[in-house]
Amino acid sequence: MMSSTAFRLVLLVSCAHALVHVYELALPSVEQEIAAEYFARDVEAGKAMTGQLSNSWRLMWGLGAIVAGWLVDRFGSKKLLAIYLLGSACTCALAAASRQQSGLFVAMIAMGAFASIYHPAGLALISRETTPDNRSRALGLHGIFGSAGIGTAPLFVGGMLAIDASWRQVYWFLMGPGLMLGAVFLIQMWRGSSPAADLPSVGSPAHTEQEHSDWRSFFTLTLMAAMQGFVYSAVLSFLPRFLNGVHLPDGWGVDLPAASQSNFLAAGVLVLGCIGQFLAGRYARAERLEQQLALITLANVPFLAWMALADGMQRLVAAGLWATVHFMHQPIYNSLIATYTPLRSRSLCYGFSFAMGLGLGSFGASFAGYTMSNQVVYGTLAGVAAVASLLCGVLWVWNRKSR
Repeated sequence: MMSSTAFRLVLLVSCAHALVHVYELALPSVEQEIAAEYFARDVEAGKAMTGQLSNSWRLMWGLGAIVAGWLVDRFGSKKLLAIYLLGSACTCALAAASRQQSGLFVAMIAMGAFASIYHPAGLALISRETTPDNRSRALGLHGIFGSAGIGTAPLFVGGMLAIDASWRQVYWFLMGPGLMLGAVFLIQMWRGSSPAADLPSVGSPAHTEQEHSDWRSFFTLTLMAAMQGFVYSAVLSFLPRFLNGVHLPDGWGVDLPAASQSNFLAAGVLVLGCIGQFLAGRYARAERLEQQLALITLANVPFLAWMALADGMQRLVAAGLWATVHFMHQPIYNSLIATYTPLRSRSLCYGFSFAMGLGLGSFGASFAGYTMSNQVVYGTLAGVAAVASLLCGVLWVWNRKSR
C-alpha cells in the first residue's frame, strides 16, 4: 500500500505530467492552422514545415532531458519542476507573439527545452517515494494523467477553433495553467529545508532498494525506446490530419468546422490511451515486466499496418486500437528503468532514456511530414515497431531467470 503522503505527491506530480503532454499535443492540434498561415497554397510545403517544427520541439524535449537529469540529481526535483512549468508558460507567450517562422521555431525549441525537465524530475521523484511493489501502480496513475493530458489538448483546441479562436489565442490561454501549477511547486520547494529537500532520506522507500545496475539491459531498453519514440512522434504529430479522412455517418448531428471535428476525434482516440495505462499499471508484475513489454510492443504492429490501409471510419477504429496498446508500454518501461539502474543516478538514467525515446525518436515527425503517402508512413512504422518488439524479446530472454 502507498502512504497518503506519497499518494498526494504522486497526484501533484501527475498533474504536471498531464500539462507537459498538453504542451506537447498543442502543436499537432494547431499544425494545420500554422501550415495554412505560412503556406496557404502549398499543402506539401506546409506539412513539411510543421513536421520540422514538431521535430524541433521534440528533439529538445528529448535531448534536454539528459541535462535535466543531471541537474535534478544535484538540486532536487521540486525546484526543477517549478522551472519547467514557469518556463513553458513564458514560451507559450513567445509562440503566440511570434510573427515570423524563425521566431516560431525559437519559441518551440525553447518550449521543448523547458518541457524536457519534466520526465527526469517527475519520474525520479515518484521512484524515490515508492517501492518496487507499488511503483507500477503509481506509474500507472501517473501515466493515466499523462494520457488525459494528451487527450485534453486536441479537445481543448477543437473547442477553441469551434468558436473561431486562432492558434495564437490557444497559446496565450495555455500560459495560465503553467503559471498556476508552477506557483504550487515553488511553495512546495520553499517548504523544504534545503534545495535538495526532496532527495531520498534515510528510511524512505528508495533507501530500502539495492544499489543494483544492469547496463546491458538498460541500453538495450533505451534503443527500443528510440524506435517506439519514432513511431509515437510520427503518429501524434499528424493525428488530427490523419483523421481528416473520417466522415461521420449521417444523422449524428455533428455540425462543426473540419479542424474542430478532427481534433475532437483525435481527443477520443488519445483518451483511449488512459485505458491502456490503467491496464498496464494494474496488471504489471515485477517478475514479468520484460515479457509484458515484448507482447505490448508487438501488438502495435497490426494496428499500424491497418492505419496504413484504412480509410473512412476505419481510420478512427485503427487509431483508437493503436493508442490503447501503445500507451500500455509506458508504466512498464519506466518500471524497468528503475529496475536496471542504481538509485544514485536514477534521474540521469531517466534523462538518457527520454533523450533516446523523445530525442532520437523525434525524427519520426520529420519523416511523416515529408511523406504524403499514409501507406508508406504507417507501413514503415509497423516495421519499426516489429524490430522494437524483437529487442524486447531479447530483454525477456536475458532476464527471465533473474525474474
